Amino acid sequence: MKKILPLFIILLLAACVYVFFFWQPDTDSPLTVSSQSEGGEFTLQSLSGPVSLKDYRGKVTLLYFGYTMCPDVCPTNLSMMSNALMQLSDKELSQVRPIFISVDPKRDTMERLAEYTHYFHPSIVGASDTPEVIKELADRYGVAYQIVIQDASATNYVVDHSSETYVIDPQGKLVERLSHAAPPAEILAAIKKYSEDKKPVRE
Repeated sequence: MKKILPLFIILLLAACVYVFFFWQPDTDSPLTVSSQSEGGEFTLQSLSGPVSLKDYRGKVTLLYFGYTMCPDVCPTNLSMMSNALMQLSDKELSQVRPIFISVDPKRDTMERLAEYTHYFHPSIVGASDTPEVIKELADRYGVAYQIVIQDASATNYVVDHSSETYVIDPQGKLVERLSHAAPPAEILAAIKKYSEDKKPVRE
């Protein structure tokens, strides 16, 4: 794992450079979120134990669905989110709960999820569950994803998925969806818009 870490950091830095200087959004992606997303409660599993939306009442929750072996889309979005989170004071950060939900539970173990999300920001929780639980939750939030087999191997595949960030207010209601690679300023605006503490004091 120690040998993998430097490579991961290099890939992450390369992704950041690509996003800021070369990347242009693909607006023609067939995997788009349903306009009828209802959201709602859920309980998933993480390395630290169950993760339930109800436990974050009073906080703004940011949900992102992806997987740790995602080559570009997930690192892009999580880098933007991390940038936004790093601009918050400790007090502001305590009012936010970012959750990365894996749509690839077959390969994303709890340990792998925890390690992956921590690379981006220590406050991001990595969670997942059985394929059936994830499918039901994804349907309620309007998330689209599909496995694309690369060859005959059962583990050599990618997961095409929609890439919006879901904003849930302190009452547990899905209130906004941020587009793929939403810039840090847009993420910060959403956090502060729905935070119960409208005028946080920087520490």
